[in-house]
Amino acid sequence: MNKKKYLGLLYLAPWLIGISIFVIYPFAMSLFYSFTDYSMLNELNFVGLANYQKMFFDDPVFITSLVATLKFVVFNVPLKLVFALFVAYIMNAKLKGIGIFRTAYYIPSILGANIAIAVLWQFLFKNDGFINMVLERIGLDGVGWFSSPTGAMATIVILRVWQFGSAMVIFLNALAEIPEDLYEASAIDGASKVRMFFSVTLPQLTPIIFFNLILQLVQAFQEFDGPFLITGGGPMKSTYLLPMYIYDSAFKNFNMGYSSALSWVLFVFIMLFTAILFKTSKSWVFYADGGK
Repeated sequence: MNKKKYLGLLYLAPWLIGISIFVIYPFAMSLFYSFTDYSMLNELNFVGLANYQKMFFDDPVFITSLVATLKFVVFNVPLKLVFALFVAYIMNAKLKGIGIFRTAYYIPSILGANIAIAVLWQFLFKNDGFINMVLERIGLDGVGWFSSPTGAMATIVILRVWQFGSAMVIFLNALAEIPEDLYEASAIDGASKVRMFFSVTLPQLTPIIFFNLILQLVQAFQEFDGPFLITGGGPMKSTYLLPMYIYDSAFKNFNMGYSSALSWVLFVFIMLFTAILFKTSKSWVFYADGGK
């Protein structure tokens, strides 16, 4: 029995060593550095809560960055989930060659917000770009996507919503698991397709919606590539999200202590929103086994 126990620990050892070195140690050290003025250039000094005090009372950039981050999360997460569910519902149809369409819709998630996508997005949304050309063709005025705070925020939100593939695949799998007899019973009762969607499909999907919601919320709070590559945080820091501010504080200003404090505040916000979702999930998430 003891030999089997030690054998199990031996198998776990690589994972335990890895998570200790690459997760737990950096996690603990960042908390320690958040109470210091560590800058990689000068001697480290303990400053207590000075970094947090500066952040909330003497740093307007932090407030601007926090507001921009919350705006991005509030607009991005619901839009992405609705769009992913909408496309998954269509892709769930039993049609010939549907696998090709599913793959095509998943590709944007693989591409991410890399340099090529940033160039493509700038081409699409510039003043004389493709999007404004389409708007003018249908009689609407062009939009200054990169010159106005609202337009710039919309641009990076659309970019992330466009990368809905992962959420779509999860929804697709969940849609395939819904028992057909529920739809057959609804059809016998004379329910329309719309009624079936809201009375059968959505309730059955609530655990997956909740799962996707948590995933997308965490990803949205950590968004960096899109605004960094496409808008650079502008104009007027309207898309200067907290991860960008953390990066600039650490690697441009070399203020590791302040950057660590920013990271921990971001972590607390993610945990706070996640806890609220878990608390409210009891009232809107349906589990077939009662959640046991």
